[in-house]
Amino acid sequence: MTERYSRQQLFQPVGNKGQQQIRSKHVLVVGAGALGSASAEALVRAGIGKLTLVDRDYVEWSNLQRQQLYTEQDAQNKLPKAVAAKNRLRQINMEVRIEALVMDAQPANLESIVQTADLIIDATDNFDIRFILNDLSHKYEVPWIYGSCVGSYGATYTVIPNVTPCLHCILKKVPVGGATCETAGIISPAVQIVAAYQITEAFKILVEDVEALRHTFLTFDVWNNQHAEFKTGKMKSDKCSSCGSTQTYPYLAYENQLKTEVLCGRETVQIRPSQRHLYNFDELEKRLKKQGKVDRNPYLLSCQLPEQRFVIFQDGRVFIHGTNDIQFARSLYYRLLG
Repeated sequence: MTERYSRQQLFQPVGNKGQQQIRSKHVLVVGAGALGSASAEALVRAGIGKLTLVDRDYVEWSNLQRQQLYTEQDAQNKLPKAVAAKNRLRQINMEVRIEALVMDAQPANLESIVQTADLIIDATDNFDIRFILNDLSHKYEVPWIYGSCVGSYGATYTVIPNVTPCLHCILKKVPVGGATCETAGIISPAVQIVAAYQITEAFKILVEDVEALRHTFLTFDVWNNQHAEFKTGKMKSDKCSSCGSTQTYPYLAYENQLKTEVLCGRETVQIRPSQRHLYNFDELEKRLKKQGKVDRNPYLLSCQLPEQRFVIFQDGRVFIHGTNDIQFARSLYYRLLG
C-alpha cells in the first residue's frame, strides 16, 4: 500500500484491487466549470490513470466564486479553462496523465475520445451537449453520469448502457428554457453536493462495484432542505432512438447540432465554423487593432469593441459577448472576420 492512497485503500469497497483498477482507467470530463473542477480534482487526487478534460470556455472573474481550480491570475490572463485546470491538476498529482482540450463538445470531436474512455462525467451547462453524450454513451457502451445545478438546486443520474433508462427515455426531448446561473445565480454548496454524488458513482463504476450503484434520479434543494429521488426502471423504452432496440442516435446527426448558439444564461453568442479554421493571430491582431483594444494569449485573442467583445479561439470558434441576437452576431462576425 502506498502512503499516498492509503486512506482510500483502507476503505473496504476500494481496497488494493480497487486502487489498481482506478489507476488503470480513463475518465472523460466534459466541461471544466464548477462541476468539472470538482470532479477533475477528486479523480486526480484519487489516482485515476488518465483524465481527459474538454472545455470551450476561458476563465472569467465570475467563475472564481465556485470553480475551485482557478485563480485570479487565470482570470486576468483569460486562460482557457482546460489549460488552467491542467496546470493546477499537475501540481496536485504528477502521476496522472492529463489531456486538456480547448474545443467544443461535438460528436466529431468526442467520438475518438469516448471510444477509449471507461466513463464520461457530464459537467456541462446545456442539454444539447448532454443529449450528444447520451447518444455517444450508448453507441460505444460507455457509462456516463449526468449532473446539473443552479441556485441551491442540483440533480444527478447515472446511465449504464443496456441496463438503465437513458436521458432520452426520461426527458423525451431537449428541454427549452429554465433557470440558469446567470438568471438565478448559484451557491457553491449545490455544486459540491452534485459533484460528491457524481464522483461517488464514478468510483463505484471504476472499481466495478455495480451492485452499489444508485438506480434513481436524484434532486435536492440544499437551501430549502428538500431532497427527492425517483426510480427510473420502468421509464426505459424499447422505442427510444438512443437506447432502444433500433438505435439511430439522433443527437449525433449533423443537422441536430447547433452551429450558432446563445451560450446558456449568458449574453454571448458562439459561432462555430463548419470547418476547423486556424487563424494567424499576428495578422488578426493587426487587423482588429483598427476596431478596438486587443489582448491575446497562446490560446485566444480578444478584441473589445464599443458595445461587444470578440473572443477568437485557435480552433476557429468565436464568442461575441454583449448580444443574444444571433443574426446580429453573424453579421458582426462576417464584417470583422469574413
